Amino acid sequence: MNKAALIERLTAEVQVTKKQAEDMIEGLTKIIIGELKAGKEVVLAGFGAFMVKARHARGGVNPQNPIERIQIPEVKVAKFKTGKNLKDALKGR
Repeated sequence: MNKAALIERLTAEVQVTKKQAEDMIEGLTKIIIGELKAGKEVVLAGFGAFMVKARHARGGVNPQNPIERIQIPEVKVAKFKTGKNLKDALKGR
């Protein structure tokens, strides 16, 4: 499902206009990104939690020159941990 399909489903599910559904999706993603950038966690009870984790610096190999070793710097990445309701739904309970 892509963003356009999600907007269509949201429009039908909660009886709002397409523009309102699009604004809701945009607002939600903007809020989640803002909180993650601030180093905070976003928890949607039963669904899951978005959080930021640091991927540690490590050594690697240059793919264009396999003999050359490179240093890959530490980077922050977004993680998602599923909630109980989502886990149960996927397991068919």
